[in-house]
Amino acid sequence: MLDGILSGLTTAIMPINLLMVMVGCFVGTFIGMLPGLGPITAIALMIPLTYGFDPSTGMILMAGVYYGAIFGGSTSSILINAPGVAGTVATAFDGYPMAQRGEAGKALAIAAYSSFSGGTIAAIFLLVAAPALASVSLSFQSADYFALMVLGLTAVAAFAGKGQFLKAVMMTLFGIMLATIGTDPAAGVARFTFGSMDLIDGISFLLLAMATFALSEALMSILRPPKNTTAAEQAALKKLGSMKLSREEIKTMIPVIGRSSVLGFFTGVLPGAGATIASFLAYGMERNIASAKEKLKFGKGSIRGLAAPETANNAACSGSFVPLLTLGIPGSGTTAIMLGALISYGVQPGPRLFVEQPEVFWSVIISMYIGNIVLLILNLPLIPYISKLLALPQQVLVPFILFFSLIGVYLVTFNTMDIHMMVFAAAIAIGLRLLNFPMAPMLLGFILGSMMEENLRRALIISDGSISFLWERPITLVILIISVAFLMAPLLGVVRERLRNRRELPNDGEM
Repeated sequence: MLDGILSGLTTAIMPINLLMVMVGCFVGTFIGMLPGLGPITAIALMIPLTYGFDPSTGMILMAGVYYGAIFGGSTSSILINAPGVAGTVATAFDGYPMAQRGEAGKALAIAAYSSFSGGTIAAIFLLVAAPALASVSLSFQSADYFALMVLGLTAVAAFAGKGQFLKAVMMTLFGIMLATIGTDPAAGVARFTFGSMDLIDGISFLLLAMATFALSEALMSILRPPKNTTAAEQAALKKLGSMKLSREEIKTMIPVIGRSSVLGFFTGVLPGAGATIASFLAYGMERNIASAKEKLKFGKGSIRGLAAPETANNAACSGSFVPLLTLGIPGSGTTAIMLGALISYGVQPGPRLFVEQPEVFWSVIISMYIGNIVLLILNLPLIPYISKLLALPQQVLVPFILFFSLIGVYLVTFNTMDIHMMVFAAAIAIGLRLLNFPMAPMLLGFILGSMMEENLRRALIISDGSISFLWERPITLVILIISVAFLMAPLLGVVRERLRNRRELPNDGEM
């Protein structure tokens, strides 16, 4: 372990990697501030640029973009009540009221300190927890890997809004279907290619990611009506106020940061969970344990209400790297894209990554410490100036995204067919978005589908075609039971809510 940490430290402090940390943090902060664009879009745009890099350098850049976007998303949430990313929605609950009363500078400072603390504490947890998970998972066999893939796929409820679980499942199955296009890995026979040689190698992950997120998001922004900034919002942008915190405010924040860091990290570790869920859980927890007097401040500019979600969402970012690096399961929609990027580099994330490529494993973890320091130094002095970029006209932003999306895919394959497929996929994605179908489950199903098929075939070969491998090993059985629990939880929630509504109906009638 010590040798691995030293190897990772040596890799992380290389000049090119330090530069990538700073570039990633800056780009992520900027994109995170822009409403509608988030870490998924940012990383999708970065992937073509990383193909010429070493795997460690590419992952460090994308990790910097990831937590930089979450860090930067708080700025638009606080200043104009427009969350740049989903993980900062809860930040707007108390951050925006603080900005409205002329304390935008203080709100941004609280967000910056909370994000830094949450990310740093979670990185320490990651340093301790990741090797432990990796050492346990070294005993995994093909059956266990198959069960893990099922677990990752059944945790799609985290990607779906209320009442949209069925849509998330349908999109996951659609992603698995797309993963079967191409050459059969076992038989070597072309399948679902419709006679096209361009589909022999299957659909490119980069093409699908760029089409469904970057390209479709840019086109969707054209379809949405433009938001007119009110006079009050413009005044808030100009009047940032002091960014200094009093001793009492710091004392209030410290226990909140401690609790929210732990909650955020372990929420991020769960496959399918992420920064959004962590931020809402932390906000809810702080509100529930607050005194009656303190509860009245929530939603009106509470320091605890701002510090909790900002700490938790950054801690969840670090936590999501545990299942990604040690088990090969993405902890969020963003890490699902990073999983595909790792595979495209020729790196197989999972238990063997810790042993076979420790420089990749540890350099990403250590870069998180460096990245959090960079983010703090970058954001505190530059927030007043970067915030002015929120007024960037849509007619400038959209063409840039379209250009980088199309050129990025073409420069990887130099195949015009990929451009046609990308536009077609983006059109389908827009239609699905208009019908309120989530895109992240589809990408998750696409990435995990081929891995699940490969491990299922191996497990069937080992067990002579019998499905008894599903319950013969205790690890496999436990993971599958957890998967069933994940799958049933949303359904049980719906049943429980309907029963509660039926009990309340007679009481309403009496009144």
